[in-house]
Amino acid sequence: MASAFEIIGGRKLSGTITPQGAKNEALQVLCAALLTDEPVTFTNVPDILDVNTLIEVLADMNVQVSRPEPGTVVLQATDINTEYFTDRSFQKKSGKLRGAVMLAGPMLARFRKAHIPQPGGDKIGRRRLDTHIRGFEKLGVQFDYDADMGLFSLDGSKLRGAYILLEEPSVTGTANIVMAAVLAEGITTIYNAACEPYVQQLCTMLNSMGARISGIGSNMITIEGVTKLHGCKHRMLADMIEVGSFIGLAAMTQSELTIRNADVAHLGIIPDTFERLGIQLQVQGNDIHIPAQDQYRIQKFIDGSILTVYDHPWPGFTPDLLSIILVTATQAKGTVLVHQKMFESRLFFVDKLIEMGAQIVLCDPHRAVVIGLDRQVSLRGITMASPDIRAGVALLIAALSARGKSTIQNIEQIDRGYERIDERLNALGAEIRRV
Repeated sequence: MASAFEIIGGRKLSGTITPQGAKNEALQVLCAALLTDEPVTFTNVPDILDVNTLIEVLADMNVQVSRPEPGTVVLQATDINTEYFTDRSFQKKSGKLRGAVMLAGPMLARFRKAHIPQPGGDKIGRRRLDTHIRGFEKLGVQFDYDADMGLFSLDGSKLRGAYILLEEPSVTGTANIVMAAVLAEGITTIYNAACEPYVQQLCTMLNSMGARISGIGSNMITIEGVTKLHGCKHRMLADMIEVGSFIGLAAMTQSELTIRNADVAHLGIIPDTFERLGIQLQVQGNDIHIPAQDQYRIQKFIDGSILTVYDHPWPGFTPDLLSIILVTATQAKGTVLVHQKMFESRLFFVDKLIEMGAQIVLCDPHRAVVIGLDRQVSLRGITMASPDIRAGVALLIAALSARGKSTIQNIEQIDRGYERIDERLNALGAEIRRV
């Protein structure tokens, strides 16, 4: 397995790029195939490490997996090994995969029992399971924790509908509770539910399987339990994090790019937020065209004060793109405060950008002020390591805009979330080598 990218920066890119299917959606909707014994066909499935690991875990549980063509996966969960979760091999795999927690909801719904491992995945601060466990408890699920195995065991023999007020609009928590509730007797109401496109897609898919879910896209979801679900076909949305990354990349490298099939209707305020950094973009049908720009100027608030960009649950700005906003701002004209509210260590990669010559003041673990260089000075290439998926791509964008050679180590973190990113960017004129 390759472990580093060598990047020769300073090249202008041009051409058309198509975003992969949405990683965060895939990790939810694939688990929903466990809710029926009929085949479920998924299209636009991203070929990335996290998603493939989840599909492997499903196969280990005895789900039949077929891939009739690239990007298409058919899952059929006829005869499931419900004891698989206490298996050592599952623990090794699930430790690497945060998405494994989403198997619990469908397992509770269909088999009335489930197990949840302590979550793995990124190094971006704690990811608690409280929302999941508390939501399940409201549905009548009892659980105990085995500290030696690092495993929660859930008993859903008394599963039934309930009113649930979430303490935080957790995307995975909402998805997990929805999947548990679709086959529970009675009506479940989830208030303060996450309304991200990922959750909307999951609910729409479940309805096409025969579920009765209303309130999709709002923060109050109502689920009327049914006794059985059937198979369906489901297309995953374009990955909005890739779309945002490509907008930032185009601006930083002064490139003219067209992002094809961007599922623009589901991007929320992402395009507007990049426009506030002064980046021009044109929506053309379902594509986004970014013209080559010599300069982009960060807007100010109406009263003249410095722009703040912060993350917020949907339809606010996704935390996954704050590192891209931060890196893109380093070559803008003007100043912006980036405020990362949700995770405590996602800004720690800025020391690498500072070493490259960016002007950034890290105020605390949550806030950084970026003073744009306005291309008066280029960033310079350095050797660095990728701490998490999103910072990895932010550093890749910085390296592509820098002069000289950069090396990014620990690129497994990038491969977890971005499909063949080096090949796809090289096709636009980048110079990235795996070593």
